[in-house]
Amino acid sequence: MIKSVDAPIQNLSAEQKAALNRKGNQFYNEGEIEAARRIFVTTGYSDGLTRIGDHYLSKGREIDALKMFWLAHNKRKAEPLIGKIAQVIESLIKT
Repeated sequence: MIKSVDAPIQNLSAEQKAALNRKGNQFYNEGEIEAARRIFVTTGYSDGLTRIGDHYLSKGREIDALKMFWLAHNKRKAEPLIGKIAQVIESLIKT
């Protein structure tokens, strides 16, 4: 469900990360969500990842949203989705 290979590139300088994050924000603001997502995953930009997760959540893409929240280390947003998924699994097991 959540691949561990989606981790930020460690050898980017602070200047490179800042430039990429600015480009990712530009993509996000222009509605190019997937381009922004690729950049934010590359840089590990937690605010950007959280915004992508919020976007996915608004589109009903809960698993994708959870992945973005998880990569952003945003427990406050991830935990309700984890609970919801646990309830679904529990109900499937009971039947």
